[in-house]
Amino acid sequence: MEPKVTSNSSAGGKIEQYFEFNYHNTNFKQEFIGGLTTFLAMAYILFVNTNILSDAGMDRGAVFVATGIAAAIGCLIMGLWAKYPIALAPGMGLNAFFAYTVVLGMGIPWEVALAGTFVSGVIFFILAISRVREKIINAIPQQLKFATGAGIGLFIALIGLKNSGIIVSYEATLVSKGDLTSPAVLLTIFGFVVTAIFLVRGFKGGIFYGMIATAIAGMVVGLIDVPSQIVSGIPSLAPTFGVAITHLPELLTLQLLIVVFTFLFVDFFDTAGTLIAVANQAGFLKKDGSLPRANRALASDSVATMSGAILGTSTTTSYIESSAGVATGGRTGFASVVTAGFFLVFLFFSPLLNVVTAHVTAPALIIVGVLMASALGNIKWKQLEYAIPAFITVIAMPLTFSIASGIALGFITYPILKVFKGEHKDVHPIMYALFFVFLAYFIWLA
Repeated sequence: MEPKVTSNSSAGGKIEQYFEFNYHNTNFKQEFIGGLTTFLAMAYILFVNTNILSDAGMDRGAVFVATGIAAAIGCLIMGLWAKYPIALAPGMGLNAFFAYTVVLGMGIPWEVALAGTFVSGVIFFILAISRVREKIINAIPQQLKFATGAGIGLFIALIGLKNSGIIVSYEATLVSKGDLTSPAVLLTIFGFVVTAIFLVRGFKGGIFYGMIATAIAGMVVGLIDVPSQIVSGIPSLAPTFGVAITHLPELLTLQLLIVVFTFLFVDFFDTAGTLIAVANQAGFLKKDGSLPRANRALASDSVATMSGAILGTSTTTSYIESSAGVATGGRTGFASVVTAGFFLVFLFFSPLLNVVTAHVTAPALIIVGVLMASALGNIKWKQLEYAIPAFITVIAMPLTFSIASGIALGFITYPILKVFKGEHKDVHPIMYALFFVFLAYFIWLA
């Protein structure tokens, strides 16, 4: 079926032709609602990402702006070039890995971590425009991909529980529950319950609305100061802009190469999974399961990552929350353009950063963890050669407080078990190569 072409020569008509509104049976109103819905579903990232990266010592105002602009750039490229209603923003999990594992855990300066993010984006771009990506995707067992997503979910949830004080350190048992009668902890619990209710009631922007409700409740009971203003000028990007480029020479160590690989690995498969899921929901997949313009969609993600790193934020990736916009009618890249516009407008609301505290964002982290942990249901638990590496991957991420360690331990365990089961031929050569890389990584760390 060929797309219908209208004869309208107006600007609106040209937009309709470019995005093929008639072919996709859509219109401006439908696309606008789709783009707005997607924005509301993922707007929480503006505050959550800022709080997480500020824990790594980065300037809050600069990160807030970098997050919004990186999201807008990603959405615009995806919408205008790949023409998909899929939005992008700095990814959950990757921002936590950046702040808590790389910077705070490994002691790597955030400036160097941004350089690693930029390089991972460059490599991703090269893979996206070549056929190498297919070989890599096929090399990694699906079970380990599921485990990686689920493990990141547990890792994010642990961060939310820790930051809120629901879980605290305890010498005898490593961790224990905190003071659940503390007003600040009770605020987080309230936020979690309210957010969960929004989601089970089907609110597309449930996480964002939950944060708003929690912040308002915090101000009402006096735990959060009422802001003197809501709208202001856009904060300066100077503290973070361009530092990634100036620190590129510092990446030539095994430790940092592992960091770059982890950024790349998680972003690559997270993006691929999101693209397939949203495209399937919107009916974009061909009968053979392939996705038209897949190279452009993946390249959009990589360019957004490079741009975000230069601006001053962690890896930018495609968001599964885009499915909310698709559910309300978004069918073309114009929906992503609308989402980009809302991200840019929201840059003027930086005073709200003082309202959205760690106890306000903690419920969002826990809920996102729940959503990501759903991948556990796809793991073949009765096939131990898959179940054991998957379990190690999942459990090691929160317990070692490191996404990279979880991936490494899982990738080391998998080929060993396959070899001793007599199925060494089923293991892709790339997996054997990664086995030795990660083994050398642990030996080097020791």
